[in-house]
Amino acid sequence: MKKQIVIIMTDTQRWDMLNCNRNTGLKTPCLDEIATNGMNFSHSYTAQPVCGPARSSIFTGTYPHTNGVWGNTMALGDNIKTIGQRLRDKGIKTAYIGKWHLDGGDYFGLGRCPDGWDDDYWFDMRNYLDGMSDEDRVKSRDMSLMEKEIVTREFTFGYQINQRAQNFLEKYKDEDFLLVVSYDEPHHPFLCPNEFYEMYSDYIFPDNIAIEDNLNSKSPHYKVWSGDLLDKKAEDLPKNFQAYFACHTYVDSLIGEVYESMKNNTPNALGIYTADHGDALNNHRITNKGPSSYDCIAKVPLMAWHSSLIEKNKEYNHPASHIDIVPTVMDYMGLSLPKTLEGKSMLPAFYENKRINEEVFIEYGRYEIDHDGFGGFQPMRAVFDGRFKLTVFLEGTDELYDMDIDSEEMNNLISSSNHIEIRNKLHDRLLDWMNETRDPFRGYHWETRPWRKDACKPTWDYTLMTRQREEDDYEPRQLEYLTGLEIKEATRKKNG
Repeated sequence: MKKQIVIIMTDTQRWDMLNCNRNTGLKTPCLDEIATNGMNFSHSYTAQPVCGPARSSIFTGTYPHTNGVWGNTMALGDNIKTIGQRLRDKGIKTAYIGKWHLDGGDYFGLGRCPDGWDDDYWFDMRNYLDGMSDEDRVKSRDMSLMEKEIVTREFTFGYQINQRAQNFLEKYKDEDFLLVVSYDEPHHPFLCPNEFYEMYSDYIFPDNIAIEDNLNSKSPHYKVWSGDLLDKKAEDLPKNFQAYFACHTYVDSLIGEVYESMKNNTPNALGIYTADHGDALNNHRITNKGPSSYDCIAKVPLMAWHSSLIEKNKEYNHPASHIDIVPTVMDYMGLSLPKTLEGKSMLPAFYENKRINEEVFIEYGRYEIDHDGFGGFQPMRAVFDGRFKLTVFLEGTDELYDMDIDSEEMNNLISSSNHIEIRNKLHDRLLDWMNETRDPFRGYHWETRPWRKDACKPTWDYTLMTRQREEDDYEPRQLEYLTGLEIKEATRKKNG
């Protein structure tokens, strides 16, 4: 059997905006069908709820603080290898079609195919715009365009992605390959054919309880983020994001076309679908995404399907993370996993529904200055164990939630005397993870929290952890600073 993988991803699509995950009336029939034909992950999280950093984890298997993309328009580190490079160098065909956001350029990209991917199929947003007149470029960024004129499928970025994706599946149906299909939809500017826009002229997305949040027990940055939303009554908050909702159904139809092409050309391919992050949509009186681990922002849809290896209509209820996608792809292709990868293969979850993560981690760096120039420097690290979620803000009020009884994250338990044991256990695990992954932002400030009475006193040496990298095929073994000799084992301790 040929080893073929198709990864499909969207941008800014919350987990509960799929009708199969929450019956809101949003129309997502194609993804609903995929969910019934494979495994649907109910507790899947992005590594960072920002476009570029999220994608850096999805396509390198390393966290943003490791690979250098801890904000948008920041390029991958020179010694960070993508899954495209790793597979291409093993003789496997690789193609990436759509939004990339990892080249350090502006929102649209540089229009140049990165190393590791087939140049014949490369098509980022700069390429899309380069094929237009100046007038059409401006139109393509106009979120009210559907109110002014007819928008055809052919005009949209997603349609042009699909033409290339379907061509690839037909041409390489008899070869091993990895194909990535990466839509910008349903991200702003929310452009779609008029028929989808008209579906939602009177639609109102059902409120979550979190829309009532007064933020009094939360970190101060939330009130800054909220702005005048905090002063409004819940019933007065914006309700009808017509173009945004319409793009959910439009991109669902595009995914359906690729799904049908897979069934016709590569029926035994492994399929993976996800989104980079969610959108607050006024939950907790905030908008868009940013320094938060709330489910509306950090929880993402994730599905996997295979004609014979993955049981149909299966739900996976354990923690899952984007960080595990690269190890999964390499494992499925029969390749050994480099020690530098920071996730785990999900194949045991796919095939046997086994729990692979005791917990998953979420981080936040910040936005850059241009299109996402919001807020200030607000580093965040969070851990979720399947029930409890602990979020630590370097300069704010920390949060702990029991997601089993407070899924809307309204009751902050960080100072609860009844939750000291689980809180401290999660905190210890979070600190360990920051050391294990050589987080460059780590230090005693993360440990000496006001609620952590047993924390060690701050010291200059802290944990004595260094940034030694584990062995990787792409670079020589690192050398010990004091001897100049090769490090035999990356212990992460000085002089070790």
